[in-house]
Amino acid sequence: MHTYIPKGYAPILDLYQTQTAIGDLKQTFQRELASALNLKRATAPLFVDPASGLNDNLNGVERPVSFDIRGVNTVAEVVQSLAKWKRMALLRYGFAIRRDEELDNLHSVYTDQWDWEKVITREQRNEETLKNTVRAIVGAVSYTNDAMKARFPQLSCHIERDVKFITSQELEDMYPDLSPKERENKITGKYGTVFVMQIGKLLRSGTRHDGRAPDYDDWELNGDILVWNEVLGSAFELSSMGIRVDEESLDRQLRELSADDRRALTYHRMLLAGELPLTIGGGIGQSRLCMLILQKAHIGEVQVSVWDDETVAECSRGGIPLL
Repeated sequence: MHTYIPKGYAPILDLYQTQTAIGDLKQTFQRELASALNLKRATAPLFVDPASGLNDNLNGVERPVSFDIRGVNTVAEVVQSLAKWKRMALLRYGFAIRRDEELDNLHSVYTDQWDWEKVITREQRNEETLKNTVRAIVGAVSYTNDAMKARFPQLSCHIERDVKFITSQELEDMYPDLSPKERENKITGKYGTVFVMQIGKLLRSGTRHDGRAPDYDDWELNGDILVWNEVLGSAFELSSMGIRVDEESLDRQLRELSADDRRALTYHRMLLAGELPLTIGGGIGQSRLCMLILQKAHIGEVQVSVWDDETVAECSRGGIPLL
């Protein structure tokens, strides 16, 4: 656990202004995102049956919170990500708490996201579709930022609308002596808004830029949207997204990560049999976006959560008011 206190940090908005701004920001972005991607709202579950295969283990190490349900004779898991559930829901409709999260300025045990998913055709499973979707999301973020600065003139966050696209291998080739996070800082500091593609696949160095579960994103057609955060002086991930696995890519990625045991789960059996729609989807951090646009130093300034005593004390000393 580590909390970074920016030198001379002071919140631009007070507590009441912050709460008002959070509500305005979320309403504005939800409307803009729905318009940009032609989305419709759906109610999602808080927990799922482990046997369904719908829960995600994200980077492969996070343990879901589970509990038994009295009278149902089963154990349920709190959803860590909706990536696979959304795809199953699209089939039915016809058209998250993470217990192992490292707590710091950007992470809490409570993850709040705008989760979205769209059906695409086989012909749309390509890099052009991915890039156009990224541009649409960044456009919605930029519009929201402009709207919030008009409502609260004291805000001054700048978000670069032009997106730099780069693969994780190209990034490693560019900065071979840096760690993945250091590479992200370098490239985002230079371009402002970056989409790092092909996350999860093995690089020529024998390492991976970052972990990705093998059963939702196609590692050839996914990535992270990063923007430069002036308050923290670092790259700032807003979204993880991608074109989802089809039969071929799921088969390949399960074998690569020695996760063949998942083939017996309901979701995986249906996907390998070609019974699920082809989709693109992702999640956009609600608190992350609020942090960025409202120029906050800690996620606890825009989200009510549980913090350890050390974090509370460090924030208090640094002038960071936790909600």
